[in-house]
Amino acid sequence: MDKILVTTDFSSNSKAGLRFAIQLASQHEYELTFFHSYYIANLTSMSDAVFADYERKEADKIQKKLNQFVASVYSDMEVVSKNKKCVINSAVFAESNIREYAQENKFSFICISTRGSGKFKKIFGTNTSSLISHSIVPVIAVPHNYRKSEIKSIIYASDLVNLENELKKVIEFTKPLKAKVEILHFNYPAEITTNKKTIDELMKRNSNHNIKLHVENINLAESLISNIEAVIKQSKPSMMIMFTQQNRSFFNKVFFSSNSANYSFNAKVPMLVFNKI
Repeated sequence: MDKILVTTDFSSNSKAGLRFAIQLASQHEYELTFFHSYYIANLTSMSDAVFADYERKEADKIQKKLNQFVASVYSDMEVVSKNKKCVINSAVFAESNIREYAQENKFSFICISTRGSGKFKKIFGTNTSSLISHSIVPVIAVPHNYRKSEIKSIIYASDLVNLENELKKVIEFTKPLKAKVEILHFNYPAEITTNKKTIDELMKRNSNHNIKLHVENINLAESLISNIEAVIKQSKPSMMIMFTQQNRSFFNKVFFSSNSANYSFNAKVPMLVFNKI
């Protein structure tokens, strides 16, 4: 069974990641592990033994808080919980804690909200961006205002490089959800066109998976993000899929362009990012 590590900082905004993971699990059998990274520093003169006892009691409180937090989201969604766990893990740095736990325990995906709240707001946003950039485990970044909605259609944004291998992963994710896939590609001026015959043959071989190719010329007056958002506004997909490090070009144009904000902070729909490494 595929496993999803769902992170939370207990903020109301972080509930979006939980809601999306629960929705995924309602459409396909996923095992959900709700995860909170915490750290308790010994800032007093407590002895090691006294601090260890204090830390244990605080960890028990955090575990109960996580259990109640997750239960409240299930209750609000009117969904009966199954195949779920609630785990807390101590580490100084939340992002590396999440990443290492997911990798060591062989999770299929990490699911995280794109924004926290209060004092966690900046840290949580940074965690999302850092996970997307460095995690070997694919990351699902969920907008903080996401509400329960059936996953019916997915945009897969691609530069058409390594399309066949990437499409296999896309289909593996979307097929159990019975969701249609729209491959989105933007043509740039003077860009070498990918072999049309090869793409046509690939589309024909996957014709039973409800996939269509959407190609349009890039509007150079706007950022790539704006071009993508325009298509999202028109197509209204349930989520979007991208791959990192596509020869350090397409992904970087979206995520690290000096002319645009990081998409993980502005996404209007949940976004699944596969790391090519």
